[in-house]
Amino acid sequence: MPDLESDIRDLFDQRKNPAYGFSLIQPFVAYLDGVAVGRIVGIINRKANEKWQTRNVRFSLIEFIDDLRVSKALIDAVSEWGQSQGMEAIHGPLGITDFDKEGMLVEDFHLMGSINTVYNPDYYPRHMEALGFNKEVDWVQVHINIPKEVPARYARTAQYAREQIGLRVIKLTDKDIYQRGYGQKVFDLLNEAYKPIFGFSELSAAQVKVFLDKYLRFIDNELIPVVVNAKQEVVGVAISMGSLSKAMQKAKGRLWPFGWWPLLKTLKWSPDDNAEMLLVAVRPDYQGLGVNALFFDDQIPVFNKLGFKWAETGPQLEDNLRELTQWKPLHPEYVKRRRCYIKKI
Repeated sequence: MPDLESDIRDLFDQRKNPAYGFSLIQPFVAYLDGVAVGRIVGIINRKANEKWQTRNVRFSLIEFIDDLRVSKALIDAVSEWGQSQGMEAIHGPLGITDFDKEGMLVEDFHLMGSINTVYNPDYYPRHMEALGFNKEVDWVQVHINIPKEVPARYARTAQYAREQIGLRVIKLTDKDIYQRGYGQKVFDLLNEAYKPIFGFSELSAAQVKVFLDKYLRFIDNELIPVVVNAKQEVVGVAISMGSLSKAMQKAKGRLWPFGWWPLLKTLKWSPDDNAEMLLVAVRPDYQGLGVNALFFDDQIPVFNKLGFKWAETGPQLEDNLRELTQWKPLHPEYVKRRRCYIKKI
């Protein structure tokens, strides 16, 4: 599905994108016989390179026709630009942050994409291999059918977490998020929980404000369960939303003049029958203590109330076994493998 053109423009607007404070961003467009046939964006995230002790230039938003000359020209442009900035390797597709779209689809090209993931034709991976790239990491998505009742394993663990550990689920109001500081607390938790995850760099306060203002306000608060402990500290958060995939296709990348209508209609009155589970984060010292079970215990009834028949997670690293095994009682299917490629330059 197409990205919103406004989101792409905002990426390159230094007034609207606080990532320019620690990143270099350089777009390129490939032309053949005067016709645009490909695009790519080079990104140097200085914060991530410092954290992971690397000298990597990322490539993002790559699109090209099935012509190796075009894909090679795009990759060469980013590689040469990266070298001019002292970089030693190129990898991607990766965005500026872990909350951007990442990974090239390498399986299940026939399945509908989701709003927070990359879609690409099946010839893309062949081009990457022909250009000398190797696998760095893979992500998979978890597909589940929504059960009518909360599985007993989750219910028991959730009860234990409430009664023995003192955890509980709360739902934040807009006032909680924007005036009482819980929006910032949620993203502080995300920064802490995702710190060891591949390629992650912490979000700044300015980036958090962008995410809150641009995205979080459009999600039903019932789909953002927050787990707090007895001290009212945020120790876990999950964020889901009804799928906007079909609405985004109808919008064709433009909100105006009429692209806003299918999005609003889907959000407010006619949701699709599937949910996108965008993220789950648990404070490291509370992992394994039933926080995830509390999410399932809360959200399965909500999903049923909203008419969702099935749901998919966002991309999850294939070697994150703790994250992947939590879905076992729901008989998950692992779909839509995506890959981050890398090569020396």
